[in-house]
Amino acid sequence: MVVDTLENLEKYVALNPLFVQAVEFLKSRELQTLEIGKTELKGKDLLVNVTQTKPKTKEEAKLETHKEFIDIQIPLSGTEIMGYTAAKDCVPADASYNVEKDITFFEGLAETYIAVKPGMFAIFFPQDGHAPGITPDGVKKIIIKVKA
Repeated sequence: MVVDTLENLEKYVALNPLFVQAVEFLKSRELQTLEIGKTELKGKDLLVNVTQTKPKTKEEAKLETHKEFIDIQIPLSGTEIMGYTAAKDCVPADASYNVEKDITFFEGLAETYIAVKPGMFAIFFPQDGHAPGITPDGVKKIIIKVKA
């Protein structure tokens, strides 16, 4: 997991070849004006999803992992609390994987929580269990799905 400010996002482009195109997209747009919906930047390998989340508590936010994709999550309209637990520590260990949606959901609360504010981002790799979307009011956010 990486958490940092958007002004430092370019420092992470070496982590995945598709990060360059993701950063170029973000730098070339007024993020606040992006409309809700999905945009394919490089077929199914690089997707931008702008969404509006609903209010969610820590108890309602399920830990999840992805095998095929890395998430870059960017809250736009408010602070979002994101939970983290290393995937190897998520329970149950035999939780079922949904191949079509590239997601596994786990039980219980995350080990750590961090506030990610507008102007910040979080990157979750396949080894990172994460429980996003914890907010009292919901937030508009960008989720960039990058083929791992």
